[in-house]
Amino acid sequence: MGKRSTVSMMDVAALAGVSRGTISNVLNSPELVAPATRARVLEAIEKLGWVRNESARQLRAGRSTAIGLIVRDISNPFFSDMARGVEEVAAAAGHSVLLSDSARDPDRERAALDLYQQLRVGGVILAPISPGDRGLSRRLDIPVVLADRIGDYDDACAVSVDDFVGGQVAATHLLEQGHRRLMAVGGTIDIPHVRERRDGASRAVLLGDAEATLQVLSTDRLDIDGGRSAAAAIGAMPDDERPTGVFALNDLVAIGLLQGLIFRRVAVPDDISIVGYDDIEFAAAAAVPLSTVRQPSLELGRRAAELVLGEMRALEDGEPHRHIQERFTPVLVARSSSSRMSPLSHTAGA
Repeated sequence: MGKRSTVSMMDVAALAGVSRGTISNVLNSPELVAPATRARVLEAIEKLGWVRNESARQLRAGRSTAIGLIVRDISNPFFSDMARGVEEVAAAAGHSVLLSDSARDPDRERAALDLYQQLRVGGVILAPISPGDRGLSRRLDIPVVLADRIGDYDDACAVSVDDFVGGQVAATHLLEQGHRRLMAVGGTIDIPHVRERRDGASRAVLLGDAEATLQVLSTDRLDIDGGRSAAAAIGAMPDDERPTGVFALNDLVAIGLLQGLIFRRVAVPDDISIVGYDDIEFAAAAAVPLSTVRQPSLELGRRAAELVLGEMRALEDGEPHRHIQERFTPVLVARSSSSRMSPLSHTAGA
C-alpha cells in the first residue's frame, strides 16, 4: 500500500496522543487547552506539515469566517482609512475582509449584499447610502453592523460620528474668528450626512451673533470637482454677498474649493476662510493647510469590526446578543485656512 499524499487531523491527534476535539480547541480556543498539551499538538502539526482544510470546515459550519465590507466611495480617504481599521481588527482575529464599493449606487449596494449572502460570509459591515434598512440582519440571516450611519431603529449594531455636532463645531469656529457671512458648501440635502452637518451649522449660526447669516451652496458631487465648481460660483458673487467663511461638507470639497479660489486670486484665508470635514491625510498637506473637523475614521472601522465579530461569536455560541449603537464626537483641527476676520472686511465692496 502506497504512502498517503495528505495528512489528516486524525494523524495529528494520533501523534500528539489527543482527541480531534483537542486539536480543534488548540486551533479555535487555545485558552481552553493546557499549555503542555497545546505545545504537543503544535509540535505534531509542525512535524507532519498538516494544513487545516478551511473550506471544508466552513462548509460544515454553514458560513464563512470572512467579513463583507461595503463602503460608499473607496476613493474617499475617509472610507479607505475606515477599511484599514476594519482590516486591522479582523486580521488580528484571524478573519479576512471582502471589500465592495457601492459608489453611492443603491443597485450596487444591493448587489454586494446579495453576493455576501450567497457567499455566506460571517458578517457584514455596511456604510449605507440611505439611513438604513429596518430588519436587514434578519432578512439576510447574517450579522450586520452599520458604519458611519445610525438610523432611527435599534435592530442592528451601528457606529457613527455625530455630524450635527460636527457642523456646529465648524460654524462656531468661523463665528469665533469674527465671520458673519457664512456658507455651507457641498452635496445635496437628500444625503443624510450633508443634511445633519448643515443643520448643525445652522444651529450654531442661530445661537451666535444676530447679524450672522448662513447661505447654502449645493453641489452634485462631494469631491474635488464639486469644490472647484463651488469656487466658480462663489467667485462670481458680488463682493458684498460673497461669504467670508465657508464650511465645506467634506475635505475633498474643501480642497477643490481651495484650488478654485486660489486660481481666481481669492486669498485663503485673507479673503475667505475655509473649514473642511473629515481630516483626511491630504488636509494638512494642502497648499494652505486645511482647518477641518476630524472624524476618527480608523477608530470607527476598528469599532465596527469589533462589533461584528462580537455578534458573530454570539451567533456561533448560541448566546443572546444585545445591539450596541455608538456615536463618536468630532473635534476641530485648526490650521492655516481659517483666520480671524478683520472687522473692515465685512463692509468690503458694499
